[in-house]
This record gives sequence, structure tokens and C-alpha cells, in this order.
Amino acid sequence: MVQCVSILGSTGSIGRQSLDIIRRLPGIRVAALTAGTNVERMAQQCREFSPKLAVMATQEAAQALAERIKGLPIRVNFGEAGLMEAASLEEADCVITAVVGMVGLKPTLAAIRAKKRIGLANKETLVCAGELVMAEAERCGAEIVPVDSEHSAIFQCLMGCGSRNEIRRLILTCSGGPFFGMTRAQLETVTKADALKHPNWKMGAKITVDCATLMNKGLEVIEAMRLYRLPVEQVDVVIHRQSIVHSLVEYRDGAMIAQLGTPDMKLPIRYAFTWPHRAPSPDTPLDLLTCGDLTFRAPDLDAFPCLRIARQCAKAGGTACAIMNGANEAAVALFLQERVGFNDIPRLVESALSRVEVKYAPDLPDILEADRQARAAVLQTVGDMV
Repeated sequence: MVQCVSILGSTGSIGRQSLDIIRRLPGIRVAALTAGTNVERMAQQCREFSPKLAVMATQEAAQALAERIKGLPIRVNFGEAGLMEAASLEEADCVITAVVGMVGLKPTLAAIRAKKRIGLANKETLVCAGELVMAEAERCGAEIVPVDSEHSAIFQCLMGCGSRNEIRRLILTCSGGPFFGMTRAQLETVTKADALKHPNWKMGAKITVDCATLMNKGLEVIEAMRLYRLPVEQVDVVIHRQSIVHSLVEYRDGAMIAQLGTPDMKLPIRYAFTWPHRAPSPDTPLDLLTCGDLTFRAPDLDAFPCLRIARQCAKAGGTACAIMNGANEAAVALFLQERVGFNDIPRLVESALSRVEVKYAPDLPDILEADRQARAAVLQTVGDMV
């Protein structure tokens, strides 16, 4: 079990649940906490967990935090430099990367180079720079333990697998989001409030919208490719409305192994802390006698084209995934500001992919530039629409 943890994104959903588990796992200390601009929640966390370092996104938020925790032996930093420091603190042997978006890429690389265990909850790191990140992890000897429920499930289902050649396919499950069963025409009129009503999970706004468009599952397909070094053709998706089967592995001999549990992120987070062992959980376990029927269906790629787009980008390679991700982040932000409609999200992503050139065998600057150009292309397209 890990001894000391830095949590990047401690005021978000994954970060708060990580701290809740630390409360219940004696012996784990907190080295660093980072957040966006939620000063009050960060101040509360600092008082309870006494990290060595607290990091806010902006200088203004950092100054406000410093005022609130005056007198405590906690150093306050801000911005990218603060994130990089939190990710590589000598005291921490594990870094939970729970920040949302491309902002998580550089700190994850810093943690890898510092040979930390990475509890990976930031999809964009592997989506945009998966080959680079996995190669760096292998070079540095850093452990990557996925925190996403689906990838943690696959990680667990692969225990005992002798070789990737034994795997026929990985099967990611997907709840279908709040709009399951709706046609593309019906989706033209859905609202921000509608999109934020996920049927099974409580998450931040951006990832909840990604679940509604199925882009989240597209990102997870790419993440699975990178984590488990498999071609996209060996990663499938099925709609599973109950969110009880978190994912499956089908082996070449026909055996299919699944990981089941309640729709609760605490199990994969706890496992990232305790792997390769398991710790007792005080939470109520899944009851097979009362959980109801388990159903599986194919996704509707016409109504939800983001999943198709993600698979196409995975096949294309190069910076295609970084372009797609940057465009999606920009489009979702505009949707949350109610400046574009729900179906505009995949339209804007496809438009950016047609306007930004894909570079092959990219280095980190190429990936960051592709992300920048994709965001700019979305904003320009929206400006042209006005």
C-alpha cells in the first residue's frame, strides 16, 4: 500500500473521494493537494489533511487560500509550476491525477519521471500523448494504475494474463447517458440541464456532458488502446444501463472475465492505493439478488457520432486524437456556456479535424500545438456561425 499521496484535483469528485478513502485507510499521509479556484473547499482540506504543499490554478486563488490557512505550515503555489511541483514531491510515492483536460499531461509526465505510482484518472493524458506517456513510464519504471472504473475493471480482469496474445478483445461498458434511445433529431433540442442528469454517476460537468455525447467512451477506447497496447479493433463498447458490469476481457479461448460492483468510484480509487493487495471496504457491496437484470446493447453511432469519431482518430494516429480532444474540450465548454447546441459538439469536433493538419510521430510540443490549434478552430467556427 502507498504511504504518501499527492492529489491533483483534490476538490473535484475523484479528489474528494480519494480523500474520503484516505480517511479510512490508516497510515496514508497527504503530501500535496491541488485545485482550480475553489478556495473554501481547499482551505477545509488543508486544515484536515495538513499537506506540505497546496496549489491553486491562479495567483489570485492562491493568495486567497494563503490568507485562509495563515499560520499553518503549508506552502502555497499556483499555476503549472505548482502542479509540476506537486506531481514530483519527494515525499509522495503516489500521485492521483484527477484534474480534467490537457492540463494534466505535463504533471503526469513529471510524476512518471519522478518514478511515482500514477493513479490515473485523467483520460486526456493517454488520449493525446499515450504512446509518449507509456514509453516514458516504461523507461522510468513508473507504475500506472488506472482509476477510471472501466480501466480499473480491465486491469483487474487481466490479472493472470500471461501475454497480450491471449486477449481477443477488451469490452468497455457504457451506461448510455441521459439520452439513451433518443434519435439525432430529438437530440437537437436537449438542454444543458438535460445533459447534466446522468442516470448512475455523480461527476463534474465536463465529463457528464462527455458521457451524454458518448465522447467519454470514445476517450476510454483510446485510453484502453494505450494502456494495454492493443489495436483499436480489439477494443469494443457495449451499452450497459445498470453500470454494474464495469468492463470485460474476452480471451482467445472463449473465456470472458468481468468485474462487477456498485456504480461507485471508491473501489477503483482504493485499489490504486492498495494494489497489488486489497483492503477491507466499509461500503455496502453489490448484492446480486437485488441488483436487477443486467442488459447489453450496441451503441447508436448515428445518434451519438462522437464514439465513431474517436475510433477514426485512434486509427489515424499522430496528433489526430489531440486535435479531437482539444476540439471537444472547447466545444463542451461552449455548450456549458449555452452558446452552442448539443449536436453542435460532434459537428465542431469534425470541423476542427478537417481544418487542423495531423502530424505523425509527434513530440510533446507537436501535441500541445495540435491542442491549441484545435481549440482555436472551434472558436473560429463558432464565430463564423454568429
